[in-house]
Amino acid sequence: MKTYAIATIPGDGIGKEVVPAGQQVLEALAETSSTLRFAFENFDWGGDYFRAHGVMMPDNGLDAIRHKDAILFGSAGDPHIPDHITLWGLRLKICQGFDQYANVRPTRILPGIDAPLKRCGPEDLNWVIVRENSEGEYSGVGGRVHAGHPIEAATDVSMMTRAGVERIMRYAFKLAQSRPRKLLTVITKSNAQRHAMVMWDQIALEISREFPDVTWDKELVDASTARMINRPASLDTIVATNLHADILSDLAAALAGSLGIAPTGNIDPERRYPSMFEPIHGSAFDIMGKGLANPVGTFWSVVMLLEHLGERAAAASVMRAIERVTADAALHTRDLGGTATTADVTRAVCAFLAADAVSRAA
Repeated sequence: MKTYAIATIPGDGIGKEVVPAGQQVLEALAETSSTLRFAFENFDWGGDYFRAHGVMMPDNGLDAIRHKDAILFGSAGDPHIPDHITLWGLRLKICQGFDQYANVRPTRILPGIDAPLKRCGPEDLNWVIVRENSEGEYSGVGGRVHAGHPIEAATDVSMMTRAGVERIMRYAFKLAQSRPRKLLTVITKSNAQRHAMVMWDQIALEISREFPDVTWDKELVDASTARMINRPASLDTIVATNLHADILSDLAAALAGSLGIAPTGNIDPERRYPSMFEPIHGSAFDIMGKGLANPVGTFWSVVMLLEHLGERAAAASVMRAIERVTADAALHTRDLGGTATTADVTRAVCAFLAADAVSRAA
């Protein structure tokens, strides 16, 4: 029997509701399996920890989770703490500390969800966005001088390295190669950003020669927003910089129906460190504690976590349960136009997992 060590970090806001729901689903999955178990350790890092200790997580926090098999994360963000403190003090500290350089965000229209695009069927919007997760616009390079004076100045430098661009391009091409359509779109802005983005384009061309079976094209980031809406079927795998993919993946989630259903994985492809999985919806303090949060994004993140661990059958079982829940309008949360609660959806997914195990055993 295999036991996986999972670190749970609910973080802030509705993360404290959806991460326990994700743990509940993994526990329900283990109950149906004779070979799979999970050992959870919870870490109370986030805004409340900051108020008590002055930091979002302890200085040696990475050592506490370094040897886990995976991390299930909720959200970072607190209306009473500046955003740059919550983000850099927790989520980015983990992502950069563990060199989780590939942020992977699948998007598709799940059964039963009324997506906003007209004349777009589920087969037309089935994307995966690969976001460079370690440098670019979020590298942290920059500074601020002469604060409070008329000559005050601030800089944020988008830093790209050949090593960083090569590895994310190679990851994206490999991912595209593994998908049925073998199609990749490289997002750029090299018409205006004439140094780093030109290098980005050049390296994309170089790496493409290693994957002759992958069809690829290049699209300016502004034009890509229109393409996602007007020609969704022309896209499949997408690779973009840290900032560009951050924005495009939120648009993709909205086009698929709701940010509440969208998952992500912060991946260390070399598996030197644990990878981290999280919904993309943020802390949503306006609905915190009301039982209104959609846990589907967390459950889909659990699917990605299981796939990363090599437990593909278990991942497929959870995905089937998710699709059965979204297909039932009575189990839609408020963001999808329904009245179901976080607990309702969680119970339903767990029940479907149990029923699926019985049907497979019969």
